[in-house]
Amino acid sequence: MCRMFKFFKVICLLSVFAMLSGCATDKHEPVELSVFAAISLKDALTEIGEAFSAENQVKVYYNFSASTTLQRQLEKGASGDVFISASPRQVVALETNGLLETESRKDLLTNRLVLVSDQSAGISMETLTHLAIPEISRIAIGHPSIVPAGAYAKEALVHFELWDTLQSKFVFGTDVRATLAYVTAGNADVAIVYQTDTTLTQRIKVLYQLPAEAYTPIIYPAVVMRNSPRKQLARRFMNYLHSMESGEVFERHGFTFLIVK
Repeated sequence: MCRMFKFFKVICLLSVFAMLSGCATDKHEPVELSVFAAISLKDALTEIGEAFSAENQVKVYYNFSASTTLQRQLEKGASGDVFISASPRQVVALETNGLLETESRKDLLTNRLVLVSDQSAGISMETLTHLAIPEISRIAIGHPSIVPAGAYAKEALVHFELWDTLQSKFVFGTDVRATLAYVTAGNADVAIVYQTDTTLTQRIKVLYQLPAEAYTPIIYPAVVMRNSPRKQLARRFMNYLHSMESGEVFERHGFTFLIVK
């Protein structure tokens, strides 16, 4: 009987130890936040996410892609807490489908479009009409139906009555980073990309800054997803994005930060 009692005592102690160990493990597991964001924000947001994680004991997971690709993923049920788009169009589409906490929306940043070439290319450009010359045979832009940078580029080319003229020269990228890569890889003569993308490599030369009146203002809205199980944390992250600390990071990466008054 004594041996049986000792046996059960050991079993109970082991069970209690396992339970306490499990609780301790759960307690120290990091809280996770899922952020869907336009790929043009990748470098700035990665830096900001690291700082936010350190301050809040939170692990920020990013899904970077073209904004329309992210929109479609979220519409199909992908789990995300925060969505940051390179255009208001995708946010409006998700809002129409009832997938957003509408009151949480904040317009975060602005950007500009530029025409670029490889640094070694002997190309100069005083006006976009020069894109029609025979020496320029391949022009990379983001696919207008998927990539906001491509949609803005199309607006500008339509504005200058060049869209139809240049159809045979277009090479379409699946996102703005892929569009830039066409030039750096020698698969396109020039590309229309965001001004912020020119900070990624010294191999790129800015030929021409597209006039702001030629396309819709480039606004990056951020919003909390309605089905997020971590809404409070998501709102805290949104507030952090609009802090002066984050603003300095965005500005360093070439964005214009919209300060909330």
